[in-house]
Amino acid sequence: MKYRFIDHTADIAFEVFGSSLAELIENATLAFYDAFTFLDQLENGRVEELEIQSDSPDYLLFKWLNELLFLFDTKFFAAKEVHVEVDEEKFLAKGVLKGGTIRPEIVKTEPKAITFHEFKVEKREDGWYAFVIVDI
Repeated sequence: MKYRFIDHTADIAFEVFGSSLAELIENATLAFYDAFTFLDQLENGRVEELEIQSDSPDYLLFKWLNELLFLFDTKFFAAKEVHVEVDEEKFLAKGVLKGGTIRPEIVKTEPKAITFHEFKVEKREDGWYAFVIVDI
C-alpha cells in the first residue's frame, strides 16, 4: 500500500508508506494530488523539478508538500508520475514530477495549507511512515 486516506472532520488526512524516504515522498506526492484532483482526467505533458533540503526527514516532507501546494496554487500544476532521489544524510530531495495543467473541472477540492497538526514521519522496521493533514 502506497497511501490511504483517513476520515477527518474538516480536512484531508492521509497515511503514507514507503520502503525508503524517497519512496515515502513519492507516495506522499501522489496522495496529495489524488486528494485534490481527478488524476485520470489530468493530461500529461508538463514537467516540474523540485529540490528541497532540510535538517530532518519530517521537515523535508513538510517542505516538499508545501512546494506541491505552491505548484498547485500558482502554476496550476498536478502530477501523475513522480521520481524522487533522497540523500538521507543531508536530507536533500530531488524530484521530477510529470503531469499537467489543472483545469477547474478536475479539481475535487482546493488545499489551503499543510498543517503540523498530528504531522509525523517515522522510520519503522518495515520502512517509512507519515501522517499528514491538509487544511481545505
